[in-house]
Amino acid sequence: MRVLIVLGTRPEAIKLCPVITALQESGDRLDVRVCVTGQHREMLRPVLDLFGIVPDHDLDVMRPDQTLSGLTATVITRTAAVVEAERPDWVVVQGDTTTAFGASLVGFYHGVRVAHVEAGLRTGDMRRPFPEEANRRIVDLLAGACFAPTERARRNLLREGVDPQIVHVTGNTVIDALHYVVRCAYDLGSGPLASVPFDRRIVLVTAHRRESFGPGFVSICRALRRLADEIEGIQIVYPVHLNPNVRDVVHKRLAGHPRITLIPPLDYVSLVQLMSRSTLILTDSGGIQEEAPSLGKPVLVLRAATERPEAVEAGCARVVGTQTARIVGEARRLLEDDTAYQRMARVANPFGDGRASERIARILVAMAGPGMEVPRRTAQLLAAP
Repeated sequence: MRVLIVLGTRPEAIKLCPVITALQESGDRLDVRVCVTGQHREMLRPVLDLFGIVPDHDLDVMRPDQTLSGLTATVITRTAAVVEAERPDWVVVQGDTTTAFGASLVGFYHGVRVAHVEAGLRTGDMRRPFPEEANRRIVDLLAGACFAPTERARRNLLREGVDPQIVHVTGNTVIDALHYVVRCAYDLGSGPLASVPFDRRIVLVTAHRRESFGPGFVSICRALRRLADEIEGIQIVYPVHLNPNVRDVVHKRLAGHPRITLIPPLDYVSLVQLMSRSTLILTDSGGIQEEAPSLGKPVLVLRAATERPEAVEAGCARVVGTQTARIVGEARRLLEDDTAYQRMARVANPFGDGRASERIARILVAMAGPGMEVPRRTAQLLAAP
């Protein structure tokens, strides 16, 4: 059985590299091919190198000032050529990117079964996040196997009418990647974190979502500057996304402040090391919402809604949006009230145990053979620890 994994962004690589490794280690029943669209370029390659993944296809889809429609069309047409050449039995995608949407649509058009890793996430608002909420709903609609990270995600799928026999709760593969990376040796004295003053309490910020472009980012920057001005002993560290809609706004409003360190985007190992040494994390990243609880770090979510309510319900994350006063108030509470801080820091991770990729690989191996599906009881057994 030939399996084609299609990915384009760094988050997809982080969450799919453990799956690729598990599939490659599954024996002779699987022929695994990897296609990268290049939706991210500089940020994608280090993750592939970290896991030793060498792509079989690189579509190089990005162009300057590309529209979302133009990107989607390019992903579809170039992925179609790969599917026609490889003739896979499965196309495996992850999450809610334009790459995942385009590749799943190509699989559907060509009669190839689609497997969706991290299926079933929902905010309930088609515009938040945009276009990701629409992307993931469409991918789930087209999928022949939905690998839900949590029980809540499974319930979302069943509520929308997805066949229960194709839904498998596996945990989230980002925890698999995190477990691998935290074991990697790292030298703080050199490399991208050398300028970070770790003798202060680190407030890590990552924000890049399209939905916050414009006023949202201006408001976030105001909040960060107020925190840096008003709270002694902290250092805000912000690895700034390369998108000009983010980079230009952030550097204009925050550069030069002695308690704010702006650095280029980090490779995944460096980001995990920075997370592990931070006191508090402010982010709009879905992956960081999933990873931070394993490191004991409270998260303030810089979005109006999250498709990962498990973290909020567990008590390790809080949605604060992009309004300046709300961000400042919630961050100040955690930085100044140790009881409130410890309540969020001492929560077990609701997103998995680091074995999701093994479960996904076992299920796909069991499906080896055209038209075969795993009976519901068998799937439950395969997904068990």
